[in-house]
Amino acid sequence: MSEIKKAEKIVGVKGMNDILPSDAPLWELFENTVQSVLKSYGFQQIRTPIVEPTALFARGLGAVTDIVEKEMYSFVDSMNGDQLTLRPESTASVVRAALEHNLTYDGPKRLWYMGPMFRHEKPQRGRYRQFHQVGAEALGFTGPDVDAELIMLCQRLWDDLGLQDIRLELNSIGNAEERSRHRADLVAYFEQHKELLDTDAQRRLHSNPLRILDTKNPVMQAMVNAAPKLLDYLGEESRSHFEGVQKILRHNSIPFTINPRLVRGMDYYNRTVFEWVTDQLGSQGTVCGGGRYDPLIEMFGGKPTPACGFAIGVERLLELLKVSGEQYAPNQCDVYVVHQGEEAQLQAFVVAERLRDAGLDVVLNCTSPSGGASFKSQMKRADASGAGFAVIIGEDEVAKGVAAVKNLRAEDVDNNQVTVPLESVAAHVLDQIVCGDECDDPTHHHLH
Repeated sequence: MSEIKKAEKIVGVKGMNDILPSDAPLWELFENTVQSVLKSYGFQQIRTPIVEPTALFARGLGAVTDIVEKEMYSFVDSMNGDQLTLRPESTASVVRAALEHNLTYDGPKRLWYMGPMFRHEKPQRGRYRQFHQVGAEALGFTGPDVDAELIMLCQRLWDDLGLQDIRLELNSIGNAEERSRHRADLVAYFEQHKELLDTDAQRRLHSNPLRILDTKNPVMQAMVNAAPKLLDYLGEESRSHFEGVQKILRHNSIPFTINPRLVRGMDYYNRTVFEWVTDQLGSQGTVCGGGRYDPLIEMFGGKPTPACGFAIGVERLLELLKVSGEQYAPNQCDVYVVHQGEEAQLQAFVVAERLRDAGLDVVLNCTSPSGGASFKSQMKRADASGAGFAVIIGEDEVAKGVAAVKNLRAEDVDNNQVTVPLESVAAHVLDQIVCGDECDDPTHHHLH
């Protein structure tokens, strides 16, 4: 008989991470909070494919953006020759779907999404090749009120998550004509200081000079700070829109800083742009960014339609939750069912199902019916599971038609076990939980 060769270990793709069970509670907390907040503002979920035509992003994001030039996972479909790309962001996808399905035919729409995005970047803390975003897109709204509403929605989310170390930076990049005048002066200014421009800045000088303002190169900071400011080029309409956003935010006590250097990385933005930033995550300090993108729908072949939105980097926000010191308990079941013996195992399944019928989360110890783990080892598992109660069934209990129910979170655990008829186990546990809620006894779990 030939020897079986040991298979070579296969590891995941660099920068594309597993979300392990120990991490899941934090993700669930965030996702549930996001859904609750977005629903409270009237947003409806939209789900778009992970793969889109490459042209969608090349047209929407701009051919000279870093994303299109360096970071997209693009490939040719070997079956039909289509040029495809794993989505690097979702605004373009949402707008494509809205156009394709004529979603705004009966009026403006508030939409939101959640899911993985893909960019071939150098993996580092808070920046991965597969990363997740939550975003909101308000399509068909003209005024500054929806810009302010989106910002206030973010503030409510931070508050609900207990985050305090996030600040709002705000700017207006005006309309195309205003940017054109500013751009001409900006290029002329940078050409006068060409010796200070790094390689990226020189490459962008004539293709996308606004992005030079966003440089992190310390050698260029003083020169960039003195560059012509787009705010000085805004016309009456753009200035009025920007002042309208600020007025609503001030009236609702939302603090912000105007950052005249703030631009967004995509070509489709206009007027209001904003970022939520933190100093707690090193160089990856932006946890949410967004703004108005009125030109995009027309760029994709639709009728001129105003739009505004934002995207949150989920991994970065979860990092911020961790460094904020908040403690998140692992997933907990309400009841752990311990049993020993073949008849006890059969009865344990019946009891576990009745407990689930009552709305409880139940873990049933799985072991060989003829032996398996001892009661002692099973009770250790019950305690480690985080359950509030253990239901214990052995041969003696089956013969008497009862089960032992133990409150695992009582102050005196050893003396907190009662015997209950099998058909009454679910009612007894529920009664203990309700009692815990009403009498505010921390030893009792809450029914979720």
